[in-house]
Amino acid sequence: MTGGPQADPTDGPVLVVDFGAQYAQLIARRVREAHVYSEIISHTSTVEEVAARRPQGIILSGGPKSVNEVPAPEIDPAIYELGVPILGICYGAQLIARQLGGEVARTGRGEYGRTRLTQSAASPLLVDWPEASEVWMSHADAITAVPPGFVATASCPDAPVAAFHDAARRIYGVQFHPEVVHTDRGGEIFERFLADVCEAPPSWTHTSIIETEVEAVRAQVGSSKVLCALSGGVDSAVAAALVHKAIGDQLTCVFVDTGLMRADEGEQVEETFRRQFHMDLVHVKAADRFFAALAGVTDPERKRKIIGELFIRIFEEVARDLVSSGDHPGEAGFLVQGTLYPDVIESGSAQAATIKSHHNVGGLPDDLAFDLVEPLRLLFKDEVRAVGEELGLPHEIVWRQPFPGPGLAVRIVGEVTPERAAILRAADAVVVEEVRRAGLYRELWQSFAVLPAVRTVGVMGDGRTYAYPVVIRAVTSDDAMTADWARLPYDLVERISSRVINEVEGVNRVVLDVTSKPPGTIEWE
Repeated sequence: MTGGPQADPTDGPVLVVDFGAQYAQLIARRVREAHVYSEIISHTSTVEEVAARRPQGIILSGGPKSVNEVPAPEIDPAIYELGVPILGICYGAQLIARQLGGEVARTGRGEYGRTRLTQSAASPLLVDWPEASEVWMSHADAITAVPPGFVATASCPDAPVAAFHDAARRIYGVQFHPEVVHTDRGGEIFERFLADVCEAPPSWTHTSIIETEVEAVRAQVGSSKVLCALSGGVDSAVAAALVHKAIGDQLTCVFVDTGLMRADEGEQVEETFRRQFHMDLVHVKAADRFFAALAGVTDPERKRKIIGELFIRIFEEVARDLVSSGDHPGEAGFLVQGTLYPDVIESGSAQAATIKSHHNVGGLPDDLAFDLVEPLRLLFKDEVRAVGEELGLPHEIVWRQPFPGPGLAVRIVGEVTPERAAILRAADAVVVEEVRRAGLYRELWQSFAVLPAVRTVGVMGDGRTYAYPVVIRAVTSDDAMTADWARLPYDLVERISSRVINEVEGVNRVVLDVTSKPPGTIEWE
């Protein structure tokens, strides 16, 4: 082993090195599921910076680039000499091969989706695996020769080296993606790497998340007053409860009724947070302002940015009003948001492609007057729910299906108007009510209605109609990074369709969205 900094892998995190993969945080989540703390770092981190974190292990993520591009994202080669176990996934595996003397080449059409993995040699990561199994691939290049000292342990039809390792140096690589649910026994790859290779103790729990974030919030805000952007959904509710635990009466929750909420949502927010949890709550009724700002706007990115900026302007107004009224002495300089990692990764980073900007990430104005407090920013939805349960939030809030921050605005494809919002709100209420009656609400990640701003011809009674179609969107997912369209029972779809057409004025057609993510997104905009 060469000279230079040496890591002390005692009680440190497992570091996930991000090469711009959409699934980088999903890798970190898989590590956390094994109760080992993980953090994401940039591939530009130096060996000194990595060693200073005292990592128990290092995982190199996938990425959109080719290792043969010039320049290609790399890691400091000295990291391989730290003596810390390393696992490379997809691009990360190819980078290990290229940097340590192997070969990576474009061999054909690449592999995308499920494919067959055949084990060819023993591996600490593939213990007791069947000779052949299904794994998820997404690559154009392939490893064609392993570096000196490495052994190839598995292959796929278009990947001659699908898994390889140097056991002495504790460096491993897999061409497939064990972090996605489509890979058979993918979780075992992480468990073997963490427990057997890294020998990392399973000491990270949701209680430790709460303790860490409470301390972080107190350190960040001190004695300052804080506003919380409260929507009534699980994310903002958990964020509010967590910050309230940290600073108590320093927190004022602000619920902005945009006119783009679900049926009866304003009343539910009032009941839960003002009367049940006794939080200081300001209810701002601003539907007219949002509809005016969105008039004539059809581009989904403009919608998100308009909504994001108007949200912030209203919060600034509330903060000024609280100070001037004397009800909130000391200006509120901090804003709590329930931002989750899927919001962040889809809004783009230095390496990752932008899928869509979120009103509370990519839609924030440049002249934001608040410092943001985002205690859930690195968590996935299932982790947020677990934290919410640990904090004692009611079951009906913790397990509420996700709802986008911009609300119904991104479920109306086209211009957002009060009439269209009312139609969609009524249709969405029918979808949710029938899904609950069928006992499927908890089984589905999301189930809702979408309103394309187009008209279709229909026949109702003896007359011709020219009205809106409504789309039923229902998906199953573990984390929102990937999702499959839900196979709803036909009798349920029929009940929803019949009720929407008969009960919601302005609708004459109901259709079912059968697109998974990818290639689609869960929301339509």
